Amino acid sequence: MEMLRMCVACRQSKDKRELVRIVKNKEGEISLDLTGKKNGRGAYVCKERECFNKLKKQKSLNRAFKANVPEEVINVLEEELFKSNLS
Repeated sequence: MEMLRMCVACRQSKDKRELVRIVKNKEGEISLDLTGKKNGRGAYVCKERECFNKLKKQKSLNRAFKANVPEEVINVLEEELFKSNLS
């Protein structure tokens, strides 16, 4: 059975393996979860740069985590995601 998750940017449901998980832990730290096993609140985003740009523009992570996510944090996530050649 496939595990469907919704991209916080484009709102499309896709298989969990097609998305990248971003996690916010109890300390409030936000990081990429490439394993899908980190503890904390997770939000999923497509691996396409287009979706990541939409996520930044719409401040989708602020809604997903019910907190203000600093732009620097989002920029670090973007750097990590696209330097790891997922797209």
